[in-house]
Amino acid sequence: MGALDEPLTKLVGDRTAKVLADSLKLHTVGDLLHHYPRRYVERGQLTSLDELEVDEHVTVLARIEKVTLIPFRGRKGDRLEVIVTDGRARLSLVFFNQGWRQKDLRPGAQGLFAGKVGLFNRTRQLASPDYQLIDEEADTDAATQFAGRLIPVYPASAQMPSWKLSICIETALTKHLPDVGEPLPADLRAAHDLAPLREALELIHRPRNHAERERAQARLRWDEAFVLQVALAQRRAADSALPAKPRTPRSGGLLDAFDARLPFTLTEGQQKVCGEILRDLATEHPMHRLLQGEVGSGKTLVALRAMLTVVDAGGQAVLLAPTEVLAQQHHRSIVEMMGDLAEGGMLGGSELGTRVTLLTGSMGTPARRQAMLDMASGDAGLAIGTHALIEDKVQFQDLGLVVVDEQHRFGVEQRDALRAKGGQPPHLLVMTATPIPRTVAMTVFGDLETSVLDQLPSGRSPISSHVVPVLEKPNFLARTWERVREEVGKGHQAYVVCPRIGDEEPADPKKKRKAAADDLEDLGAASDERRPPLSVVETAEMLAKGPLAGLRLEILHGRLAPDAKDDVMRRFAAGEVDVLVATTVIEVGVNVPNSTVMVIMDADRFGVSQLHQLRGRVGRGSAAGLCLLVSEMPAGSAARARLDAVAGTLDGFALSRIDLEQRREGDVLGQAQSGVKSSLKVLSVLDDEDVIATARTEATRLVAADPDLADHPELRTVLESLLDEERAEYLEKG
Repeated sequence: MGALDEPLTKLVGDRTAKVLADSLKLHTVGDLLHHYPRRYVERGQLTSLDELEVDEHVTVLARIEKVTLIPFRGRKGDRLEVIVTDGRARLSLVFFNQGWRQKDLRPGAQGLFAGKVGLFNRTRQLASPDYQLIDEEADTDAATQFAGRLIPVYPASAQMPSWKLSICIETALTKHLPDVGEPLPADLRAAHDLAPLREALELIHRPRNHAERERAQARLRWDEAFVLQVALAQRRAADSALPAKPRTPRSGGLLDAFDARLPFTLTEGQQKVCGEILRDLATEHPMHRLLQGEVGSGKTLVALRAMLTVVDAGGQAVLLAPTEVLAQQHHRSIVEMMGDLAEGGMLGGSELGTRVTLLTGSMGTPARRQAMLDMASGDAGLAIGTHALIEDKVQFQDLGLVVVDEQHRFGVEQRDALRAKGGQPPHLLVMTATPIPRTVAMTVFGDLETSVLDQLPSGRSPISSHVVPVLEKPNFLARTWERVREEVGKGHQAYVVCPRIGDEEPADPKKKRKAAADDLEDLGAASDERRPPLSVVETAEMLAKGPLAGLRLEILHGRLAPDAKDDVMRRFAAGEVDVLVATTVIEVGVNVPNSTVMVIMDADRFGVSQLHQLRGRVGRGSAAGLCLLVSEMPAGSAARARLDAVAGTLDGFALSRIDLEQRREGDVLGQAQSGVKSSLKVLSVLDDEDVIATARTEATRLVAADPDLADHPELRTVLESLLDEERAEYLEKG
């Protein structure tokens, strides 16, 4: 065990080590040294107090303006109120029955104050905060500690304020800095003018100026990018060494027959991506490719051509969808596109055809048994389904390709369980309908080669988007429903999307938890202190009795019975329903070209990418699409800015950058999307594209020359320590 793996109990004692572990998840000396400051303040440069947010844990550098001891009325005790200022705004510090603190807390003194921001009588305050005074004149510990340099402010907790962390980190630097290894190769450090790791760790915690801080961050940024890219390069190298059956197109086979029946020509982008995929399928190693692109760019068609190629080569292909609605929609649209080619072995089916089977968890026993039999016997060349495909009982005769739709909705274990059903590893194609910034693709999906569809098929109509500001212009909402009526009057159809289902909560606790889970999966809407989000059930009732009375309305959400969902979607696709009031179950994959207008209620409760996906359900035919984003949020708010951004562009890649800017990067790199726990502290996947791209190139070169890192033991050690069990499992399973 290296010095950096030493438990913190030996460094700071049992009590402090427990606080560090419980509140900040810091367990070893290495954890502590890699706990970097969140920001830095300069002596004399006070914190902007008007930017503090309620309920946030803060550490502020401020000057004491006024101190008042206020006795309680009619009972014992007192309240010490200390007003601190940054010269513009003020913040109240309150201490109960601690009048003795007046000796320390004198007007004019400057200090660091830490606590949780509360609100009392509409005034922000810190109740019983921790503090450390910085006496400009005296030779106090604080003044000496921060003399002549920047003051680090660490991600802290109520039990462990920033300056207590500073003391622990100082101890670790003093005792263990000489023990720090050097994971980056010397030639790489020289080529990119990077500081040695020991120097970088000292400068990140003890910078005398901003130039030293920037030098430290530049080096640590490279560490994070390079270690991750080495891990991903090893995964790609290991994948490329695995055996797989080549799946080459067969002249005059199923794919040629399908192409001959297409009523349109593939776009240049589709042809290019199809070429990349077919080349991968023809190799003796499993394909690992990410297919991403704009809403409506034809990803399903590209995936289907890959699946038909595998069937031509004697194998089977499976498409895994995250919801029953999407699985049913994929099955319906693929069967329609293939016609009699989807009826292989059936009366009236094409001789070149195969069988396309559907498997979902809610299917009846006879249908389920038949689907499983068709897959196991090989009669079904194509299988489409939900998580039900992953069950142990489901077997395939020769699984050659796994297509995963909406990858971020599946756990790694689920994806891997399906791939394990093949004899040799099957080829893998991951589809996402959410455009991803290039840097995220290189990190979250770094073990996959990437194909991008950014060209829409001809015949697609433009979509105009507008924000409907209910509070400022309430008459706009009435006009919204008039526009829906106008579109229906022209023979078109409409969607109304709400962030909540809204039917009665079940009394049974188990059912209640299931309902809550359905809501969460269905809605993706964050809770807040405003009124409850509008619901499908209530909105449909209001519309049917009011502005859309007389139109044919139906509802669709995740808690409906599967047969009911399928029935609603079939009738909507057939034009038998004028307005579909739904949750986000219609977010991806739903294709009804006659739908021209979408109204999104409480639009500010949805994310940028989600709004872009929803909007993509209209404008899929020859008539122009219209998307109306209804919101009560005021102009100038962050939520309205987000909606204005969505209304202002149809470029999903531009919106994906906005989405990333407005969320914590941990959400993007987090377990929910990729099975990866983010260890990125300095590296920004949005701002550091050049570093990530260069690190990927360098990592690929190094792993090609030294796959097991035998010549780089320090790098191997750091790699092992940074990859926790879940991340290692993710990289292992890919």
